[in-house]
Amino acid sequence: MKRLIPALLLLAFVPGSSAQAEAYLEAPRVVAALAQGLAAERGIGIRQNSGLAIELYCDAGTMGSSEGFFRIGRLLLKGPPRLRNPSLANAYLALAARLGHQKASMLHNPLVKNANIDLICSNLHGQGGQPKFDLEGYIAGLSPARRNLAALIRKKAPHYGVDTRLALAIALAESNLDANAVSPKNAQGVMQLIPDTQERFGVEKPFDPEQNIKGGLAYLKWLQNRFGGNLKLVAAAYNAGEGNVDRYGGIPPFPETQHYVRRVLNFSGMATTAGRTRE
Repeated sequence: MKRLIPALLLLAFVPGSSAQAEAYLEAPRVVAALAQGLAAERGIGIRQNSGLAIELYCDAGTMGSSEGFFRIGRLLLKGPPRLRNPSLANAYLALAARLGHQKASMLHNPLVKNANIDLICSNLHGQGGQPKFDLEGYIAGLSPARRNLAALIRKKAPHYGVDTRLALAIALAESNLDANAVSPKNAQGVMQLIPDTQERFGVEKPFDPEQNIKGGLAYLKWLQNRFGGNLKLVAAAYNAGEGNVDRYGGIPPFPETQHYVRRVLNFSGMATTAGRTRE
């Protein structure tokens, strides 16, 4: 993660950077992480948990979201008293401001020294309590349309030999159960399938929820077989591609992928068994 901050800050200074930042902000994975972080921060559908909110906002930030860093700074500045840390808040607000976030500029206090965040988010682990995610509670608080998609995943996943919790966690991390989601890289639908993956698994109508979910489940089943049931590698491959997992001999050293794997395992409640392979 050491070079992540300079890479993020580059967005603020290159031609067209505002458009690039906007594209990042609109990416379904970013939108999902921000929505889930807000649910944890405010207790929407799940128990209020500032630590979980910060982790989810960090996930959004590592994908280029100035809003993610702004919300971290705001929580550290105005959140629960046990969480407040003015110098650390100032550092994340400064980062958000340099990425173009106007409200962050207004909250940033130039009289307070910024904490060192060379290793982004590394100084936030354990803030505000244990970051456990209530999968069922969160889904219950979503719109009827999204709850229906979750029900469809629950119905179809066993037919593919995919754990329902894993399938739901992937869908939440990818699109927050949005059947119309499209990423800047043209990943489409609930399970965010790129055109090549759609073709591999017979998805002709990516915005048809049932087709998209079936394609995503077929891909997850294929990845489970490919990586011997090691769910950490399955999640990493779903995010970064199986070729990158092979190339690095494990989870690739991409901050987004590393955060993604942790998020999926947290959502699914499968972290304790995730690294095991089938005998």
